[in-house]
Amino acid sequence: MKTLRAETATRTFWHTLTALACGAAMLMALPAAAQGDYPSRPIKMIVPFGAGTSTDTVARILADAMGKSLKQPIIVENKAGGGGSIGTDFSARAPADGYTLVMGTVGTHAINKTMYRKLPYDPIRDFAPLGLIGQTPTLLVVSADSPLKSLKDLKAAAAKPPGVSFASAGNGTSGHLAGELLKSKLGGEMVHIPYKEGGMAMSDVMSGQAHFMFYHPAAVMPHIKAGKMRALGSSGAQRSSAAPDVPTINEQVPGGGFDLVAWFMLYAPSGTPTPVLEKLRNTVNAVLASPEIASKLAAQGVEKSTVKPADLGSFSLREISKWAELVKRSGAQVD
Repeated sequence: MKTLRAETATRTFWHTLTALACGAAMLMALPAAAQGDYPSRPIKMIVPFGAGTSTDTVARILADAMGKSLKQPIIVENKAGGGGSIGTDFSARAPADGYTLVMGTVGTHAINKTMYRKLPYDPIRDFAPLGLIGQTPTLLVVSADSPLKSLKDLKAAAAKPPGVSFASAGNGTSGHLAGELLKSKLGGEMVHIPYKEGGMAMSDVMSGQAHFMFYHPAAVMPHIKAGKMRALGSSGAQRSSAAPDVPTINEQVPGGGFDLVAWFMLYAPSGTPTPVLEKLRNTVNAVLASPEIASKLAAQGVEKSTVKPADLGSFSLREISKWAELVKRSGAQVD
């Protein structure tokens, strides 16, 4: 009797163990199956700046094209503030399932690393790069009514008390640091005025509340064409394709040394499953290879990048190092 009971108990034990093992295997298989069906619902793309900004414009072009390719809508959601750190941190903390992406910039994923003493996210550790969308020099713009017609005029105005002021989309943005670099080149007094987002900064430049700002062609070109703004220079080594008649600052400043280019890169939270990352990366690359999308981006002043997808990690590290030097030189810091 004891032997029969022991055999029964043993069979029951192994049956239970087998059932548990099968159940565990099924549970483990669920994420893989879900990944195979990805995406099965709408995707959210976070823009860490306001609506109507260059980052927002670029994001919407990409979101529309990617959504058609993936057969699921990609909804752009703006979360502005903190030089892009608020929306970027939100994205870093989102579930790593491929349903929350973020349109990062040179500000959020390079400059902020050094600019902010207590940055709530790490641009390398917390994100997986999906594709470098493109790069663009920024344009130095003033109000169309401004008496400043050239960099020579700007230098003269900065040399006279109380100097001049320049606006930006926030502390640590490329526009902020471009202004600091220009100050080091021209001298004089140039006071930085940070705004919550670029639209507010542009409004105050157009109204004369601030003397100038550096901003992306995508945002300022409509105002230039409408006769509300005037461009005095371009921040890159080469002229902007969106404004080929605007000379570079290097062409106007003795000694040159002014080459600052902003960029846009799409990211997913770190830890996103590899199959999902691969699908997203393939989609981004296919979209960027489309002549139609390339044309739309070029119309916004966003030029195709020569950085290979395999080199995105090393590119990011180089950019952090490059901008860190400029941040330290400027003395700018945000608590």
